[in-house]
Amino acid sequence: MLRSDVVVIGGGQAGLAAAFYLRRAGIDHVVLDAQPVPGGAWPLTWNSLRLFSVARHSSLPGRPMPSFSDGYPTAQHVVDYLTAYEKRYDIPVQRPVQVGSVTRDGDRLVVHADAGTWSARHVISATGTWWRPFRPLMDLPGRQLHTVDYRDPLEFAGQKVVVVGGGNSGAQIAADLAPHTELTWMTRRPPRYMPDEIDGKALFDIATRRGGVGELGDIVAVPSVREARDNGLLVATSMDSEALSAADVVVWCTGFRPALSPLAPLRLRDAKGRIAVDGTTAAEEPRLHLLGYGGWTGPASATLIGVGPTAKATVAKIAATIRP
Repeated sequence: MLRSDVVVIGGGQAGLAAAFYLRRAGIDHVVLDAQPVPGGAWPLTWNSLRLFSVARHSSLPGRPMPSFSDGYPTAQHVVDYLTAYEKRYDIPVQRPVQVGSVTRDGDRLVVHADAGTWSARHVISATGTWWRPFRPLMDLPGRQLHTVDYRDPLEFAGQKVVVVGGGNSGAQIAADLAPHTELTWMTRRPPRYMPDEIDGKALFDIATRRGGVGELGDIVAVPSVREARDNGLLVATSMDSEALSAADVVVWCTGFRPALSPLAPLRLRDAKGRIAVDGTTAAEEPRLHLLGYGGWTGPASATLIGVGPTAKATVAKIAATIRP
């Protein structure tokens, strides 16, 4: 059995931010990443996706994201940045390593993976949500996809496509499809756009001051969404079972759940699938820390710019127990 002071599960932005502070604190650690290449979920997003913020407001701790000439960076720009970040800080990532479970063994936690077993004083779960999409169960004649399955609008050119979801993914994908398909955009309530001047940096500032940004709206008006909206291409309708049944393709932009299945043996999840936390530390298991899952593990912690402060606080708490 391998031993490490800290095992980080997940090599995306949250895992890398944790590793940055672990390295700086001189704490022995390893990062186990299920993906074959760097970048977390970013290599798997749709082709036209753009960040909510310009590069200078989309950085992990220690290393600014290089500028992007065309305003809001693409997903590939993020992948390149995260790849370089790993190399710059010599982060000890092992991949592809699929973690199956985390169990207790005396005063340590044991991480069971297909590449071996690690005994750790602390475990940081940084697996995110992309790997657990929420898919409504509906019996429809057409093809059904989720946000995670969508890549390019030309695949659906000329078809009747329904996009379901009034958040950022729904708006961006609907804007992407509108010029190429017979589009219907369904939302449970009228779309709520944030003010056009709001971007990711502003969202982070508001979230950390107030603890939430919901009162501002649900959709950040990135340039592609703004253009489609202003050209009358983003017209939302209410849910309609007949239109769903008549569609060639339905794209469910219905969100995600935290990907916490390796933690099931610890029996910490509540009825909603979450784990009660004190900051980022599991309330009933102080050796376990959850990083980057959204507001319940820190304001804006599911974003590039927002995960740094929670990663720093997490590592400080770990350091206090390892070197009191």
